[in-house]
Amino acid sequence: MSVCARAPFRGLLKKSATSRTFSPNAGSTYQQAIESKNKSTNAFVYLSNSDTPPAQCSEGPLHGLPIAIKDNICTAELPTTCSSGVLQEFTSPFDATVVELLKQAGGFITGKTNCDEFGMGSLNTHSIYGPVVNPFQPSSSTAPWDDRERRSAGGSSGGSAAAVAAGMCYAALGTDTGGSVRLPASYCGVVGLKPSYGIVSRWGVISYSDSLDCVGILAKRVSDVGNIFNILAKYDEKDLTAARPCSRRKAESVCREAMDRWKGKGKLKGLRIGVPKEYFPSPLSPTVLAPLRTLLSSLSSLGATLVPVSLPATPYALSAYYVIACAEASSNLGRYDGVRYGTRVEPPPGSDLRRTADVYAHTRTKGFGREVQKRILLGTYALTADAFDNYFLQAQRVRKLIKQDFDKTFKIPNVLSTPSSLLPDFDATSPTTSGVDVLIHPQAIRTAPPLSPPDSKSESELDVYVQDVLTVPASLAGLPAMSVPVGEGEDGWPVGVSVVGQWGCDEMVLRVGEVVEGLVDEARRC
Repeated sequence: MSVCARAPFRGLLKKSATSRTFSPNAGSTYQQAIESKNKSTNAFVYLSNSDTPPAQCSEGPLHGLPIAIKDNICTAELPTTCSSGVLQEFTSPFDATVVELLKQAGGFITGKTNCDEFGMGSLNTHSIYGPVVNPFQPSSSTAPWDDRERRSAGGSSGGSAAAVAAGMCYAALGTDTGGSVRLPASYCGVVGLKPSYGIVSRWGVISYSDSLDCVGILAKRVSDVGNIFNILAKYDEKDLTAARPCSRRKAESVCREAMDRWKGKGKLKGLRIGVPKEYFPSPLSPTVLAPLRTLLSSLSSLGATLVPVSLPATPYALSAYYVIACAEASSNLGRYDGVRYGTRVEPPPGSDLRRTADVYAHTRTKGFGREVQKRILLGTYALTADAFDNYFLQAQRVRKLIKQDFDKTFKIPNVLSTPSSLLPDFDATSPTTSGVDVLIHPQAIRTAPPLSPPDSKSESELDVYVQDVLTVPASLAGLPAMSVPVGEGEDGWPVGVSVVGQWGCDEMVLRVGEVVEGLVDEARRC
């Protein structure tokens, strides 16, 4: 593996400079949490039985700290099933690059977490292991924790978010295709980062949608997410979608030039925050607005400038996302035929074995869940000759418009689309340089939805897909976005806000997220 290191994230708050190291008591605390809480949350589907105790892990910044891995990221020592019947008990012969990097840094892989099948879902209910139950319990509740209200942990990385929120691990990896890290983070009250597309290696991640999939990070604190990000944000030549070292250096340079105007002593004078009007759609619940308004007022009092902005292509993002994601899924999931690996279902007696498609069909019908089958069929239709122009190509045009909207809104140029000859002319300190540094908006349209009983029709299928309406635009544009908890809604459940930056400005997103976190901490102490 060839790696190209980046400069480490340095937080604005002094407390973020501290590093975590393993202690036997800490390891025991995590293990006790797993033993007492995993049965009620269903977060872990496999736990490590490694002979190497956490204290004997490699020396490094994560020495002995337990890290959970989503079940669609390959691990050589634990099964990787994507929570699907078609890969039941499959174990990869190798570790994904991100898992290798965590081990090299001293991390202890504590287990694999539940997820929606192949990452397809927003509530973590499409899993052969059953749904993940949110570990959060409002302070007003008097019920025993095991008898708490059953709400969704979000999807598709719900197991990773629940494991972090319940204190079962120091941090967890998930994958984010259209919000699958940020939505669970918001519902469970933890921090969730989707890095810029191509910054963290995807090698060893089982594909759902190649042009959208990102490895994301979940932890309780922004500084902990930053620690993991520093370890994973390295160029990997095995990942054909990885951003080249030169692009990383250019983005880092223009990003730091912009941050030089407002960093230091926690003051934000010079920071321009965009508030996009399209991110307050009609399905948005009023319960998430009060914490957001309080946050924006606090940021303004620190010297930040709030700027109303418009991203006009946003209303078309959700439809475009599902066309593109389903089309790519139909191609990627064609490899699961029951012949080379995974579950195989023998054709019943009397079946016509002369056509291989008929032989494969038995395995695929039995192995794939209903949601995955539906998306494969939709994606296959979108790629047919009759529908290709009206669906897939049209969705790609919308995606281009969404990227252009973001590029027009941000002050910092997109190094992937800006000619290198124009980058030296960028001056973040110039009063004529228009645009904003980051966007802040609600992370989800509501707090965590209740988990419906099996076969219940309490929520329409369309309502489930609408959960992604505020997360997919950043995914389509490949931008870094992070969910940061900002308190509770009127129902007492966690509310998160999203911080979005220009491509390659992950450090800026982390720094602003840390300021947000500090303001929330300060408000809770008052």
